[in-house]
Amino acid sequence: MTSYPDVYAVQPLAHTPKGARVRPPGSKSLTNRALIVSSLAEGRCKLTGALDCDDTRVMVDSLQRLGFVIEHNTETSTILIEGEGGRIPKSGLELFVGNSGTSLRFLTALVTLGHGTYRLDGVPRMRERPVADLLAALNRLGTDVRSEANNGCPPVIVHADEFEGGFTEVRGDISSQFLSAMLMVLPYAARASTVEVHGTLVSTPYISMTMGVMEFFGVTISNHNFRQFNVGRGRYRPRNYAIEPDASSASYWFAAAGVTGGSIIVDGIGNSSAQGDMAFLEILEHMGCRVERGVLNTTVHGGPLRGVDVDMNAISDTVMTLAVLALFADGYTRIRNVAHIRHKETDRLAAVATELRKLGATVNEYPDGLLIVPPDKITPATIATYDDHRMAMAFSLVGLKVPGVVIENPGCVAKTYPGYWQHLEQLGV
Repeated sequence: MTSYPDVYAVQPLAHTPKGARVRPPGSKSLTNRALIVSSLAEGRCKLTGALDCDDTRVMVDSLQRLGFVIEHNTETSTILIEGEGGRIPKSGLELFVGNSGTSLRFLTALVTLGHGTYRLDGVPRMRERPVADLLAALNRLGTDVRSEANNGCPPVIVHADEFEGGFTEVRGDISSQFLSAMLMVLPYAARASTVEVHGTLVSTPYISMTMGVMEFFGVTISNHNFRQFNVGRGRYRPRNYAIEPDASSASYWFAAAGVTGGSIIVDGIGNSSAQGDMAFLEILEHMGCRVERGVLNTTVHGGPLRGVDVDMNAISDTVMTLAVLALFADGYTRIRNVAHIRHKETDRLAAVATELRKLGATVNEYPDGLLIVPPDKITPATIATYDDHRMAMAFSLVGLKVPGVVIENPGCVAKTYPGYWQHLEQLGV
């Protein structure tokens, strides 16, 4: 386990990085999806390049508590899982998911395939994160799932007996993870199922990712323009699955090239990536960066930055990265259509606005986004991170150019990127 100081003072780079290389850890989104699907497969699965962080440890620990046999080698980034063919080995127990919203949602759907009463809980912030739409959608499929406090938030109580399947509908404007959670377990329902999405589905690339993982393990579902999904009964087959580096984590290094005006090569992720957050590169190009997309790596060359006006609904995990880049751009930057990120680890729109103002920016906060006007000169500041890993990593980039930037609670990066600070320091080598 990595140890972290109480605060981290970012040191400006002495030299502009030229061809600096970094390889982010494996994708959290792919790792946790592959863990769920592998546990349902009929036989042994092997995950390589798997991420080792707080969120994935929570998932592995919960699956082990449910009775799945899992060997997690953190040195080789390998996870071996004995799939149980749709069976949940242990009945009725409690699972603690910390602050991992992905784990809470995916495991809630998973244990509906079991027997007995399961209780899923997390840290205080988790008890504020809405899951009512997931619970309602699951209950239409013949399950018995409820919010313990009857407020639409965790703790979640699952009375599992039989997962009937059939027809359900789910709102799409809070979290795409509700839909992903159901899609992954529906092949094991008693009958074929249909899921209809009401409203605008946020973060559609993550649904494509979910379907891609399912297909790799042998189950294909039909998708009608992300409005209706038809899932037949099926079985996942055991597979060896290679997990590529995390595109959301890579966004910090792509942005670092823009902040510093240098060039940075991100290894292990290229033009064949299935991760939607690689679309962040297109925003960088609009801002004035030059991007080279290879098969095995991606290089970003920074240049004079200009502000952009962009809908970030599909790549909302990179909102904070763009917000920090906006400080160094010529003209204003407008971020739109991301109201759903108010329900993440923190209210990310409010948090970003507050911290940007500390640095001297003028920020207008809207229900679904931000308008950012950069300051003539960035003011050094101590940045609150709200126990949100993406706040810490995004705002650290300011300190690569501006002295006096201090990040509070730097240990929150352990949620998805435990070695982030070591990689940041290596930019200057």
